Amino acid sequence: MALALRTGVEREDLLIGGRWRPARSSRYFETVDPATEQVIAHVAEADAPDIDAAVSAARTALQGEWGHMRAAERGQALLRLAELIRKNQDALAELESLDSGKPVSAIRRQDLPAVLDTLTYYAGWADKINGQVIPARPDALTYTVREPVGVVAAIIPWNFPLMIGMWKLAPALACGCTVVLKPAELTPLTALRIGELALAAGFPPGVLNVVPGFGKAAGAALVEHPDVDKITFTGSPAVGRQILRGAAGNLKRVTLELGGKSANIIFPDADLEAAVKAAASGIFFNTGQVCSAGSRILAHADIYDEVIERLVARAKAIRVGDPRDAGTSMGPLVSQVQMKRVLDYIEIGKQEGARLATGGSRIGSTGYFISPTVFANVEHRMRISQEEIFGPVASVIRFTDEDDAIRLANGTKYSLAAGVWSADIARVHRFVRRLKAGTVWANTFGPTDVRLPWGGNRDSGFGREHGDVAIDNFTEPKVVWINTGP
Repeated sequence: MALALRTGVEREDLLIGGRWRPARSSRYFETVDPATEQVIAHVAEADAPDIDAAVSAARTALQGEWGHMRAAERGQALLRLAELIRKNQDALAELESLDSGKPVSAIRRQDLPAVLDTLTYYAGWADKINGQVIPARPDALTYTVREPVGVVAAIIPWNFPLMIGMWKLAPALACGCTVVLKPAELTPLTALRIGELALAAGFPPGVLNVVPGFGKAAGAALVEHPDVDKITFTGSPAVGRQILRGAAGNLKRVTLELGGKSANIIFPDADLEAAVKAAASGIFFNTGQVCSAGSRILAHADIYDEVIERLVARAKAIRVGDPRDAGTSMGPLVSQVQMKRVLDYIEIGKQEGARLATGGSRIGSTGYFISPTVFANVEHRMRISQEEIFGPVASVIRFTDEDDAIRLANGTKYSLAAGVWSADIARVHRFVRRLKAGTVWANTFGPTDVRLPWGGNRDSGFGREHGDVAIDNFTEPKVVWINTGP
């Protein structure tokens, strides 16, 4: 199956129970190209009645064909989906770029390979989700089996719609769950195309339902629905707290991956060329709209000025522009609201006394483009050092010794990721132990792999995604006790 490259403003409906249908309210909302501010499509706006229908369809599929399918057959279904994504990756990359403003070259180079890797990885897991035989007593056969947790609500953000969407879909489906997927209202289009490809891959109706809509209506209805068994969410800490409150009704299982304010620590003995190159990528990749972005660059006092100088040079060299141009390194922010948020934080930084070393302004009058921004002389107490900006804004902070660096690195409410740069391997190991972060990179910054757990704690959320940990997220253990005695 090949996805049609669509032109003009079209209507996109909800996918519920294997059928495309408008919202019960007949309402549609606009999704906009952030590079041109032009409307791409009108998308059906799901709310409570649509969520109820989607959850019911997912429950029916769970109790029907999908629930009785051999595990190996589920794995084959995932592999068929992977092959269809592979055949349609150019169309998906262009659509993702159009909807989110991400450079199409970055989607082809990173996002889609990660989507395919995730899908094939969990396809291999489908028939390897084993229990244990536990010799509890000599007069009984006691063992465990792992069963699907049930109907999963997957709520995904706008910064990596394809990639983070697959982080949730692939393990849930491999475990035998059914899914109601709510993409962000800013970027719903590729989620709908994945739903279309899943049907073409032979997924039974209701296994994957896609319901774009707004958080206060569709999201809240999904979180509070009494027939949803599990919520997996990536987004902001504020929404994460709302989800926890909403999930209390039937004590749903919840996994949250929330914000970050990652420290990237550079010592004087580091390879400065490599460190600053990675630091620039760590904050300017995807226009800084990354939970684990290295937005706080901690530089030792002996090299502080040189780090600023090198980072500014790299920021000025970044090509900002049309995300469909293969030569573009940085596209627009996702929306006018996000652009205003970032510009407001830049003003806050200047008012608090940080020195604007480069950037700090909107580019042009059409599209949500902001120049790569570097602040020097940032103090730890400043809001640009403490609060997640989610834009291309680097705060460079001076430190004096290891204890000072640890104090600064651990001194926020987030704990998703961190990096340390040093040629001293003993120092690296000390920092790995002392840093409060779910992932610590040493002499690199930013790579992830589906085989490794991903997540944080505090305001970065709780639970982990990826690897075998995700199998625990989407299964429940059952104990079987068979009496073998008199």
